[in-house]
Amino acid sequence: MIAKILPLLLSMVAVTQEVAAQDAECVRERAAMVETVSAYARSHVNALGQDGLSERVLEALRRTKRHLFVAERSCSTAYADTPLSIGHGQTISQPFIVALMTELAGVAPDHVVLEIGTGSGYQAAVLAHLARKVCTIEIIPSLAEVAAKTLRDAGYDNVSVRLGDGFVGWPECGPFDAIVVTAALGEVPPPLIEQLKVGGRLVMPVGAAYASQHLTVVEKSAPDKTTTRAVALVRFVPFTRSRK
Repeated sequence: MIAKILPLLLSMVAVTQEVAAQDAECVRERAAMVETVSAYARSHVNALGQDGLSERVLEALRRTKRHLFVAERSCSTAYADTPLSIGHGQTISQPFIVALMTELAGVAPDHVVLEIGTGSGYQAAVLAHLARKVCTIEIIPSLAEVAAKTLRDAGYDNVSVRLGDGFVGWPECGPFDAIVVTAALGEVPPPLIEQLKVGGRLVMPVGAAYASQHLTVVEKSAPDKTTTRAVALVRFVPFTRSRK
């Protein structure tokens, strides 16, 4: 019996050591990514001001294991400051863009945040470190299912994932202090403005598909009044609508 158990135990130890080694590598790669993002942010004064990204947003990046949200789970790939394909014509955004949109949304600890375009779940995870509650909508069933499982397995119990058309928002989960839209559309969806609290911010790429878009911040100053500003040129995948 011992002869049969010993190889199994040795195998389990080897797997544990391999996981520990990968985790250590990921910590180094993630720290390097955050330094790269922070340095890059300081050169984007027009979008972020002289101070760049806040420490709260940088700490959220440090705490979010991006390698859990990419298929190959490779540390060197996951923590490169670049977008990555997640299938179905969708991408996981460049870490700098995730940080930029998060910063512009102005998320506070007591906030309820809506994300449109769950994708891999990475942006939702970053937001979850900053907000009280994150509601995120994905229109592609397989992506919604995988993202929900990944977020659940990683312990993000303040994130709710819904399958549906993000254009109409999620009224039952709101109203929202901040809304982050991770796909490009030629207009800001009116239902999202309606679900945004007075004093809240919506951040999204506005413009034509498959072209440069304006990363836009909409601030709601009164129930029927908003101000809009474009802060940077970006390139996002198109906003997908339901065909029903």
